[in-house]
Amino acid sequence: MRPIIRMSGIDKMFGSFRALHEVSLDIGEGEIVVVIGPSGSGKSTLIRCINQLEVHDAGTIEVDGHLVTRGAGLAAVRAEVGMVFQSFNLFPHMSVLRNVALAPVRVRGLSWSEANERAGKLLARVGLEAHAQKYPGQLSGGQQQRVGIARALAMEPKILLFDEPTSALDPEMVGEVLDVMLKLAKTGATMVIVTHEMGFARKVADRVVFMDGGRIIEQGPPDQMFDAPRDPRLRNFLNAVLSH
Repeated sequence: MRPIIRMSGIDKMFGSFRALHEVSLDIGEGEIVVVIGPSGSGKSTLIRCINQLEVHDAGTIEVDGHLVTRGAGLAAVRAEVGMVFQSFNLFPHMSVLRNVALAPVRVRGLSWSEANERAGKLLARVGLEAHAQKYPGQLSGGQQQRVGIARALAMEPKILLFDEPTSALDPEMVGEVLDVMLKLAKTGATMVIVTHEMGFARKVADRVVFMDGGRIIEQGPPDQMFDAPRDPRLRNFLNAVLSH
């Protein structure tokens, strides 16, 4: 499996706090990697470094062969990397359809008619075609997050990053978002997912990565990670989260 993301020796400081400590991780093309770990372990910081929403202080990141740095080449990298956030980050003054169509027009150079057609198909794919002309404030949290996924897909990215996409949702809305993500996982997309949903992680992941203290502690296939964890920190984490 060809690595489409290569991270080598990544360090990230926030003041005197070391959020990432010499993290190295390769992610294969078409691979689904789920990153788990306690709050503050560096999970979100790690994936935000991939598209430079957080700028790493040391080490190198390559996306599809391109070195990721701040500067002229960053826009090209970001165009290939779609991201779905915890908070939906939709434009409240734009319709759902316009939210999804905007980036392909601005970044890819599509006409509005082409972008609207693509947006309509994507909204149908996430089960929201009937809501295309509504505004984000008229939708539930789960529906807004599904719009966020459609918006990320609209750029036809090679890689999709999910930063705890269900953590801001009411429990009854989590399932509808995870269902959309499960369907996406079957399309061959490269996905890196930070989540606290352990059942989902087990079901969707090709590989699970456990982080603690800004480091990768253990990684492997889901059955190994959940049924036979080797590191005591992973065992303690799973005991804590699975006992609730």
